[in-house]
Amino acid sequence: MPDQLLFAMEVSLNGLMTGIMYALVALGFVLIYKASGIFNYSQGVMALFAAMTLVGIQEGRVPFSHLINSIFGTHITEFGFEVPALLAILLTVAVMIAFALFVQKFVFRHLVGQEPIILFMATIGLAYFLEGVSDLMWGSEIRQLDVGLPQGINGAIDNATFEALGYGFFIDNLDISAAIIAAILVAVLIAFAQYTKQGRAMRAVADDHQAALSVGISLNYVWILVWSLAGIVALVAGVMWGSKSGVQFSLSLIALKALPVLMLGGFTSIPGAIIGGLIIGMGEALFEFVVSSNDLFGAWFGFTFSATENWFAYVLALAFLVFRPQGLFGERIIERV
Repeated sequence: MPDQLLFAMEVSLNGLMTGIMYALVALGFVLIYKASGIFNYSQGVMALFAAMTLVGIQEGRVPFSHLINSIFGTHITEFGFEVPALLAILLTVAVMIAFALFVQKFVFRHLVGQEPIILFMATIGLAYFLEGVSDLMWGSEIRQLDVGLPQGINGAIDNATFEALGYGFFIDNLDISAAIIAAILVAVLIAFAQYTKQGRAMRAVADDHQAALSVGISLNYVWILVWSLAGIVALVAGVMWGSKSGVQFSLSLIALKALPVLMLGGFTSIPGAIIGGLIIGMGEALFEFVVSSNDLFGAWFGFTFSATENWFAYVLALAFLVFRPQGLFGERIIERV
């Protein structure tokens, strides 16, 4: 088998794994939009906040230590003990649920029935607020996140592909873990949305706030539930990306890669988020591989392409917006006048 084809196969597999990481972020967007009709601009910052909180709890750091030391002239930074990973995750889940209560009580409780653009602007303000709180609470240093997930090359895949093809594929164990966790998340979220009373209430609220209120659905309860679930999804995404590249403020920018995923898969489809992520991940990896290894592009255009992964996803998403605005699995909106 030609070496170029083997390289392309390896690149495709790694692209699929990266796409799953994108999809984990997109799931949070889909969940909130599907259940409340709000496009949550702050989802990427929520992943950052969750990851920073998890690391801070694991390391036994004192929240707001910089602020406390500045006010009182102390030098407190840590409690002097570390917290096991599982307990730290549970405590972080509690923090994200508390954040959901805060969001509902002080923000969206006062915006019932408002236009979608008003709700969107509220999430922009929430994103910057949460980013500032993250800095005050845990500092801005880059930290390593380790919750016990396996990392490094998967030896079984490397050996199997080497024996079958004469070339070992490098697949990261962390990416495989992300794929398994994403599959479980999707199954749970779909089952919750389709087969539970709370899931049906969430869909009713998304369709019409006032109509949902008129049939006795508690808007406060549904929005707290939605933001709690989105916070847990953000924690999962933050753990995966933080384990892969470290916990740093640039982590919030992963939300930008979730936007093309949503455009492809559809803003209201949970499976669409996964399919869109796989298409984006594999597409940008293959496109980068082709243009970087083919001298014909330089001969045709007089220059070589580089860093195509920064823009390929948006070009592909733009094409979908032109020909299929609702995405592959999104619901077509028909308005009768």
